[in-house]
Amino acid sequence: MAIRQKSTEKRTALLQATLSLVNDNGFHDAPMSKIAKLAGVSPATIYLYFENKQDLINNLYISVKATFSTHAFKDYEEGMTVAEGFKNIWYNIADYKLTQVEEAYFLSQCDNTTMIDEETRQEGLKHLQPLLDLWKRGQEEGLLKNTSLYQLYAFSIYPLAFLMTMQKRGLYQWDTQNLDIVFQSAWDSIKK
Repeated sequence: MAIRQKSTEKRTALLQATLSLVNDNGFHDAPMSKIAKLAGVSPATIYLYFENKQDLINNLYISVKATFSTHAFKDYEEGMTVAEGFKNIWYNIADYKLTQVEEAYFLSQCDNTTMIDEETRQEGLKHLQPLLDLWKRGQEEGLLKNTSLYQLYAFSIYPLAFLMTMQKRGLYQWDTQNLDIVFQSAWDSIKK
């Protein structure tokens, strides 16, 4: 049992070190040697857990995406109306970006990099399936714009990443009133 716990701790330390270095320096300035040093392990230890840097980044992405989706879909039920469901999910995503800033910032960077391979990106997309299904239902019911689901995401969810980055840089401050305005803009951008 102690060996398994130790190995889980090392793997977690490697993932956390990668998250920190990528957020601070970007994907390309987070070499395996720095990751190992920050995690407190030898560089060779990384290869006991991950094939290479690509595998490490992909595993981190899926791990963070899983915690993101758990947070995004808490209290969501398929029987909700489209408007209720979207509001629930949207506010959960906003809360995640406010409370899990480092993880949310990492995911935002992943949206704009080639470091995540396509197979992993598609696996990550599966974590958003309840939202995609809700949007499809909204389109079928004639409530949402009949456009690409990627466009719906770009109009309604992606602006949260921009605002999170502006807050991280000290240029914007979230508060309840701002959040309500942003939500209404998000909803207005996708409804018919």
